[in-house]
Amino acid sequence: MANDETTVLRIDLASPTPAYRQIADGLRALLVHGVFKPGDRLPTVRQLAIDLTVHHNTVAQAYRLLAEEGWLDLRRHRGATVIERRSQRASAASQQNFSQRLRELTARAVADGLDAKAIARQLDTLADELNK
Repeated sequence: MANDETTVLRIDLASPTPAYRQIADGLRALLVHGVFKPGDRLPTVRQLAIDLTVHHNTVAQAYRLLAEEGWLDLRRHRGATVIERRSQRASAASQQNFSQRLRELTARAVADGLDAKAIARQLDTLADELNK
């Protein structure tokens, strides 16, 4: 990952969300938004661990999770390579989980002082980015 991209991926070690999950979530967002394309190699586990100041097993766990989701091909001594991921159909449970998490996130945004219009604008912007 280039230095400018590394600054995009941040984790909060004080967060209740485990570091490996934060790394996987951040990388997934970069993958979805096309920062990494099929055939691209991700930084080595060791390099990303150094960049994020976490143990290398934490990064390895995030990479394994993304591989299980079909985003990465992991090979010993070759690293993590982005692969073409087949489209997934969301289950009813996934849709319900998403709705619940979005409600919680927007409630947090409102509690932090954002108004409904600002939240809606951001959601529209994100939807536009996904449709590109």
